[in-house]
Amino acid sequence: MARASIVGAGMTKFGVHERPLPDLFADAAFDAFDDAGVESPEIEALYFGNAMGGMTENDTHLAPTLASHIGCTGVPAQRFEDACATSATAFKHAVEAVESGRHDVVLAGGVERCTPETGLGTGAMTKVFVSAAHRQYEQPAGLTFPGVFALLTKRHMHEYGTTEEHLAEVAVKNHYNGTLNPRAHFGRETSVEKVLDSPIVADPFHLMDCCPFSDGASAVVVASEEAAESFENPVDVAGVGHATDVVPLADKVDLPATQAARDAASQAYDQAGTTADAIDFAEIHDCFTGAEVMATEALGLFEDGGGGPAAAAGRTALDGDVPVNPSGGLKAKGHPLGATGTAQLVELTEQLRGEAGERQLDDPERAVAHNLGGDAATTVVTVMEARR
Repeated sequence: MARASIVGAGMTKFGVHERPLPDLFADAAFDAFDDAGVESPEIEALYFGNAMGGMTENDTHLAPTLASHIGCTGVPAQRFEDACATSATAFKHAVEAVESGRHDVVLAGGVERCTPETGLGTGAMTKVFVSAAHRQYEQPAGLTFPGVFALLTKRHMHEYGTTEEHLAEVAVKNHYNGTLNPRAHFGRETSVEKVLDSPIVADPFHLMDCCPFSDGASAVVVASEEAAESFENPVDVAGVGHATDVVPLADKVDLPATQAARDAASQAYDQAGTTADAIDFAEIHDCFTGAEVMATEALGLFEDGGGGPAAAAGRTALDGDVPVNPSGGLKAKGHPLGATGTAQLVELTEQLRGEAGERQLDDPERAVAHNLGGDAATTVVTVMEARR
């Protein structure tokens, strides 16, 4: 039995946008409304994610502002902030709202601007991002997120023999997938040699191992299982797991395990009555190439230590046995923090409907999305299924 269904999905192109947050979000929301065949007055609540608008654009109290902007004045509207897992957390609450019977049809989504269009350069934006690190133990030491995931990945390399070439293969794959996605920030291919020749950011990560700062928005219309029957093309939400791990980084028991992802995946698979073996493809939070490798293992798609060799062998490519990030992932599609989680669900919806264009996979039936926040201490895992 489905917990809920996505009946409409929309997103902007990820990249650089001059438009303010309300206009950007409206583009995604109206796309989702058109896809679902609904009008603004039919939306009963807004579950909305934005992680940094207060710090980057002096723009807070955004939920009612955006609800007004898309013609949903008067409905309950709530903003969520959970670092990079912001809109996946909002989506989880939207699912719970329709599952409980509180509402029948709601909107979940997110918006963010992270590029210099905000008026903040890379240094200033990096300082904003690092506000998600531990205030007492990590921020004073200057530990930014490339450094955080570099530490996790170096430990993974030490324990399992993962190589820089394995990591580079992740970037090559996702950049190729991005060339097939007209909404991707980057639409150009790269090579292992180019990745390894790019400047070092935080060992073992080269510049091309890192996702970009992006602007963009995404949204999905979520309906109860009963209400979804009246829509043309619903895709079912079979499970949503949400778990956290200890912060700061130094207190984690097993760095490369990314334990919150394992716990959230276990919850989502149990709810869906499925296992990792039955997953046809995955959208994964590849903020860095090493993050994708560790996530494929945490989700059970490969055994521990197998993620790097699997990427190098082409198993996670579009024509592999477990395609990962057909959208291009954060690495090529882009990463506007508050929009990333629901953008993954847009990709799952389109793939499971058979509407993903040139990057369409071969008749997938079940998929998983993995969206993490901070140092992987927050993770939301969603399992979705095609309705046959």
